Amino acid sequence: MPAPLLWLGAACLGLYATNKANNAYLKHKEYVSLLPGESTKRVAPRNGAIVTCGIYGVLDHTGIWVNGNIYELSGAGLIRCISPRRFLENRSGESIFVACDDDYRPLAAEAVAQRCIDNLYHTRDYHVLSNNCHQFVLEMLSGEKQRITSFSELNEAIASMFMSPVSWHQAKIQTY
Repeated sequence: MPAPLLWLGAACLGLYATNKANNAYLKHKEYVSLLPGESTKRVAPRNGAIVTCGIYGVLDHTGIWVNGNIYELSGAGLIRCISPRRFLENRSGESIFVACDDDYRPLAAEAVAQRCIDNLYHTRDYHVLSNNCHQFVLEMLSGEKQRITSFSELNEAIASMFMSPVSWHQAKIQTY
């Protein structure tokens, strides 16, 4: 029985190391100014803003802020609208972070919010690598399907779309 636990531990360690390497790359390439948790500044999200939370310190889950809730692609492949509290449920993070420019303005657009509303309750074949929450967020941002798999790739795309490095700040919201 110890062998499966060792494999699970090794896989988690590998994910953690990969995440740290990706974060260093993002900062080096100037796609990201501040990663989630590096800022004490709190920012109110706007409709169409990109939000994220941590998953056990290894992965990130992303969604779009719309009218006080978050649109996300669930692990079952359903595009749904959930509360901020539900967005954090069963994840390790206690905070939601908002993608901003270096002047603390959320990187957001009303057209993004409307695309989310238009796609509510649609389903897709979810896959952790080839069709995940980051790909959903990028599709809502751009209006086009694009193939990405990681939080790093999403940050790079956000920086390119908004022509600004991304600064992640804690959302100024109630999550209880």
